Amino acid sequence: MLLYNPPLMNKLLATFCVAFWMAGCALAQAPTAPDSASSAPPIVAIPAQSQLLWEKLDATIQQVNRDLNGTMGVAIMDLTDSRTLLLNPDAVFAQASCIKVAVLAELYRQQQQSEQGSLGVAKLDDIYTVNSADLVADSSIMGGLTPGVTRVTNRDLATFMVAVSDNSATNVLIDRVGMQNVNAMLDSLGLTHTRLQRKMMDIKAARAGRENLSTPREMMNFFAELYHGKLLNKTLTDDYFKVLSTQKQSDIPRYIPEDVVIANKPGELAGVRNDIGVVFAPSRPFVIVVMSAYLQREREGNDAIARIAGSAYEYFDRVGRSSEYGRIVNERNSH
Repeated sequence: MLLYNPPLMNKLLATFCVAFWMAGCALAQAPTAPDSASSAPPIVAIPAQSQLLWEKLDATIQQVNRDLNGTMGVAIMDLTDSRTLLLNPDAVFAQASCIKVAVLAELYRQQQQSEQGSLGVAKLDDIYTVNSADLVADSSIMGGLTPGVTRVTNRDLATFMVAVSDNSATNVLIDRVGMQNVNAMLDSLGLTHTRLQRKMMDIKAARAGRENLSTPREMMNFFAELYHGKLLNKTLTDDYFKVLSTQKQSDIPRYIPEDVVIANKPGELAGVRNDIGVVFAPSRPFVIVVMSAYLQREREGNDAIARIAGSAYEYFDRVGRSSEYGRIVNERNSH
C-alpha cells in the first residue's frame, strides 16, 4: 500500500509532466502526410509537351523553306497566349492582293467614326453606281455589272474585293476611303513597313517602284490588333472577319477541315505567292502569314503555303483539345 507521502508524490508528478511534454514535442516534430493530393506541389515538366509539338511545327516550316526554290517569310501567332513562330519576319514582300485587308480595315474604321458622329467619312451602306471608267482588268464581278444602272453598297464592294479579289471594286474603295487614310491607320498600329502605294493594276506605278508592301511580322501584328479589338469595336470586328471569311480560292484552307472558319486573303503576282489571315481553330485561334517571292515555279509557293497552314492547324487543333500533358480527354477514353 502506497502511504501518504507529499514529497514523493510531487516528484512523481514532475516526472510525469516532463515525460508528457517531451512526447508532445516529438509528435510536433514528426513529418505528417499531406491530407490530400491537392496540397502537393505541381509537377512542372521541362520542356512542356506542347513545346515539343511546337518545335516539330517549327522544324516542318524550316524544311518547307529549304525545299522552296525561292524566298519565304512566315509569322504565326497563338491568339490565346501570343506565342509566335517566325521565319524571316522582317523581310519586306510585295503584297499583291493581300494589301486589300488594310483597305477593308480602313472602310470599317470609317464606319465606326460615322457611328460616333463624324461626317464626310465612308460608310458601309454608301451607294455606288457602277461607272465604266472605274473598270480595270481582273474584275470578274464589276466587269459583268451594267454601268450607269447597277447600284451597290460599299459593303458589297468589299465583298467583291475579298471573295473574288475584284480589282475595280478595290480601286473604288481606295478612292472612297483615301489612300492616305489607309496608311495613317497602319501608322496608328505601328506598321511602318506596310504601305498602300498604288491602286490595283497600275502598271506604270509598279514600274516606278511604287509597290504595295508589308512584312510577315507586321501583317501578323495587324491581325492580332484587329482580333483583340484594338482598332474596331466588337460588332465591327466581328463583321470585318465575317466578310474576310467569305469563301474564296486560296491556299491556307487546303488541308484544314471545311467547317473551320478561316478569314484570309491570298495575293499573287509573277514570282509571288502570299496568303494571310486568321484561322479560328476551335479553342485555339491563330494568325498565319506566309509570303514568298523569287519563285521559279509559282505552284511550289502555293503548295508551301498550304503545307505550312495545314501543319499549323494540326498543332493548334491538338493543343486546343488536349491537357497540358498532351492527353485528349473525352468520354470514350476516360481511364
